[in-house]
Parts: sequence; structure tokens; C-alpha cells
Amino acid sequence: MTTQSYTPDLSNGADNFYVSDAVTKEAVSFPTIYRGSVAGNLFRPKAAAANSRLPALVVGHPMGAVKEQSANLYAQKMADRGYVTLAIDLPFWGDSEGARNRVSPDMYAEAFNAAVDFLGTRDFVARDSIGAIGICGSGSFVISAAKIDPRIRAVATISMYDMGQANRNGLGKSVSVEDRKAIIAEAAQQRWVEVEGGELRYTSGSPHEITGNAIGDEFYDFYRTPRGAVIPTGQTADTTTHPTLSSNTKFMNFYPFEDIETISPRPMLFIAGATAHSKEFSEDAFERAGEPKELYWVEGAGHVDLYDRIDLIPFDKLESFFGQALSQAPQEM
Repeated sequence: MTTQSYTPDLSNGADNFYVSDAVTKEAVSFPTIYRGSVAGNLFRPKAAAANSRLPALVVGHPMGAVKEQSANLYAQKMADRGYVTLAIDLPFWGDSEGARNRVSPDMYAEAFNAAVDFLGTRDFVARDSIGAIGICGSGSFVISAAKIDPRIRAVATISMYDMGQANRNGLGKSVSVEDRKAIIAEAAQQRWVEVEGGELRYTSGSPHEITGNAIGDEFYDFYRTPRGAVIPTGQTADTTTHPTLSSNTKFMNFYPFEDIETISPRPMLFIAGATAHSKEFSEDAFERAGEPKELYWVEGAGHVDLYDRIDLIPFDKLESFFGQALSQAPQEM
């Protein structure tokens, strides 16, 4: 089946490009502690009282995506419910600075920490009431960020991928150590190509055609059709969603769930589709996390469904979770 003849599945309220009339939107940028610039969209409820300080949320997009894919939707829906929200582009993606499509889990986590810096210095944000939402790969990045930043008072993950495990072991631990070594060797050889002036190579990301592979077709339906396709400035459809091969091995050294229990007593909420191919990662994180914690299954939902299907995404659950977590006085860490 070709791209031209494919009809995107817009069932269950798929609405990635939702625009709320109840909030204001402002394009912003802010520095990391390394002085790289992170881009974001800042949303504020129009109905907020003048001079009020509101709770705030940082929202991170799926791995390989940009803020216009899923993160803006979540940010606006939560702003509709009274939060100041900031949807960010991870470094090297979208409008944020850095070489395009590079992988750096540490820098991705730092983007969340820097977003807290930014929000906490706005006079309309309650500094002690900042939480974070990580979608897909950003679920693992926000956990990494929260482990070393108690200013993130509560964490919710959506359809989380542990990008370390996914690259080391594959889904269902389908990648052997020998497979992993071969991937690492290929990436190392590609570094020689690049240092000598050769062309970049890309890996993983969303497929560009329907293949009959259920997981690949699920991603295709979002990233390669009008349902969710976005081509950032300076990119092409051939490079969107794809990390560079030479940098993707940085995920092999990424262990976000190690010491996850140290986030406690800050609450954590893991939301996943009951039929999601990625549910193993939310289950693993939940098992390791300290209290208070909750694993929330969305019946009838797969992995990508929770990117944009507003009839399935449990916004009421997110509102109640953050409403309780961010209304409490800060606890001793």
C-alpha cells in the first residue's frame, strides 16, 4: 500500500493538532545549564485570575517526535484544566538547538530540568507545584530528570518506552548480546565515515510505508499520515523520527530505572494501553518505583493510541493525580 492511498485511522477521537480556545500559546526558548537552547510552547489558561500563581507541568514528546506531536495536545488539554504547561522540544529535535537527530539521554533529561528552571522563574507559576509528563521515550527521560531534581514534585508517564532497555534488549528481550555487539560495531564504523566527511546514516524511527508489521504500521499511521505528520524546519520526511546511527548507541548506557525508588515520596503515575506492545516498560518501572505509585491501564488502547486519541487518553486521571500531588506541601526528600 502506498502513502498516497493510505487513509489514516482517526477513530477514537484522534486529534493530535487540537487547538484550545481557552488558553494562550507563546513560543519560548530557555537555556540549559550547558547554555544550549531548548524550545517550547507555553500554554496558560485565559480564565486564570490576575496575579495568580498556578501549578505547572512540563510535557515531553515521544522519542524522535517534536512538541507538535502529542506534547502540544497534552499541554493544551491540561492547560484547559487550570495548569500552566510547557511542551518542549528535546535537544537536537524540532526547534531546540543542537545537531539534528542526535541521541543524548543526559541532555534530554537536562531539558526537563531546564524547563523547571524556566517555569519556576515565571511570576505566574507556583514554584513548589511543578510536575512533569513524559510520553513514550520521554517517559524514561523524565524519570532520569526527576531522580536528580526534587523540584519535579510529581511524574506521570504515558505509553512509556525505556529507551535504554529497548535498545540493549529489544521488546520482550528479543535482542541478544551478540546482536547488541553487532549494532555497536556498525555504529562505531559509521563514526569513521562521519569524521572523514562522509554522509550521515539514520536508524530506527517510524517506517515510511505499510509493511504488515503491526508495531511498525501503528507508528506509520501516526507519523506518516495527516493524523500526526510534522516536518520541522530544515528537515525532510526522510529524516523525521530517525536518530543518527552513530549517536543511537548512547542509549546502550542509559539506565533510567536504576534508583527510581529514590524519587519517593514524590508520587508517580504510569499510564499505558492495556494492549500496548510497550507495556513491559511501565510494568518494570512500576515494580521498581517507591510509594506512592500507580499503574493505570487504559482498556482498548495500544501504544500510539495514547499519543492523540482524546476519547481514550485519561485526562481526568491526570487532572486528579496532579491536583492531589501538587496541592500538597513539599515533603522532605
